[in-house]
Amino acid sequence: MVIPKGMKTDILDTLADSMSKISPYPERQHYENVAKALVEKHPSLKEPGSGKGWYGWFHSLKFKLGNYRQKLSAAGCPEVRVNKRIGEDAKGSRVKKSKKGEVHYCPDPPEGLSAEDMEGKRKMIEVEMLKKDLDHQQIEELMSATFSKRRKEIVGDQPLIGDVMTRWPAMFCERQVRAEFKRIVSTDLLESFLNGLDDLVPRLLEVYEAVTKSGKKPALKAILDCVKKDNTNERRRTAALLGLPHYLSEDPSDIIRMCDAHGESLAAAMKGMQLGLLIGYEGDNQDAFPEVFDVAVVVEENIVLHNFKDVPSSFTMLLGIIYCVNLEYPRAMKYSFEFLQKVVMKIKPDEASARVHGVRNKLLRFYWLGKTH
Repeated sequence: MVIPKGMKTDILDTLADSMSKISPYPERQHYENVAKALVEKHPSLKEPGSGKGWYGWFHSLKFKLGNYRQKLSAAGCPEVRVNKRIGEDAKGSRVKKSKKGEVHYCPDPPEGLSAEDMEGKRKMIEVEMLKKDLDHQQIEELMSATFSKRRKEIVGDQPLIGDVMTRWPAMFCERQVRAEFKRIVSTDLLESFLNGLDDLVPRLLEVYEAVTKSGKKPALKAILDCVKKDNTNERRRTAALLGLPHYLSEDPSDIIRMCDAHGESLAAAMKGMQLGLLIGYEGDNQDAFPEVFDVAVVVEENIVLHNFKDVPSSFTMLLGIIYCVNLEYPRAMKYSFEFLQKVVMKIKPDEASARVHGVRNKLLRFYWLGKTH
């Protein structure tokens, strides 16, 4: 079919509008999937002389989305405007876009609420947090109403964690971390993390055991030895989580730290920590992971959450904080966090890196081997 220019423009406009409603910043595979689906649904649109028949549509879509984003920015779309650069910043940092499966990355403000209205509600949250007896229902409603304002500040301005804690004090408690995560990802944080982890713990420990038989990875073997001394469900979960970076040949020393709860000062224990968990223990620590006294979530050498009595719950909250404050995974453990997101929590599981995909396949093989024996 010879496609008139006007028809091609209409097709691309329609596709760009539909794609932008899902994300203004599609990945390469998304463009490919749409182009393939187009020619499969309408074979007459296949390009003559093209092996795949859709490659030209793929490139046209990329250009069309680029132009469409300019229109969205002019119309005030927050997720696009947050990347608008002016003057010296025109060649600034990378595009701010959903990278960890965020469904509501930088949402539109609610209808009927002006910027002044939302600032007023933000100040009401500050006042409420000063009270001895908190009205959790009111805080929940105010946090929900100011969600778009908060995301615009966090994503657009990238403030220091201390400034976020000052402006949004209600967000730094377990209840609100779970609520904010659900607003961002539309998934229950604690439920999806712990249920996914429990499904994988037996196979993870088997894989760890297999790799340590040759004498490699002594740190991982020390973690497994702790489980053999006390084979409770909580310690099996802990071993699966603490062993993951060692299995993936990553160094967790700057992200997961342990300290004597009554010994060294917090400032010394947190020195240099940009993001991670500080696990406090009591008494002499001879094991790879001791009895937990308290676990704290640390961001930029600041304790943002604490009073967790087990490692799995604190790991869950660490992931929640990463999403709530729009942080990147720490480079030293990027594959471990990617595994937790895409394999444990099943958020964007089809976009796993080769290393994480390989671990997932190995776990599946162990699963089927267990089924056949």
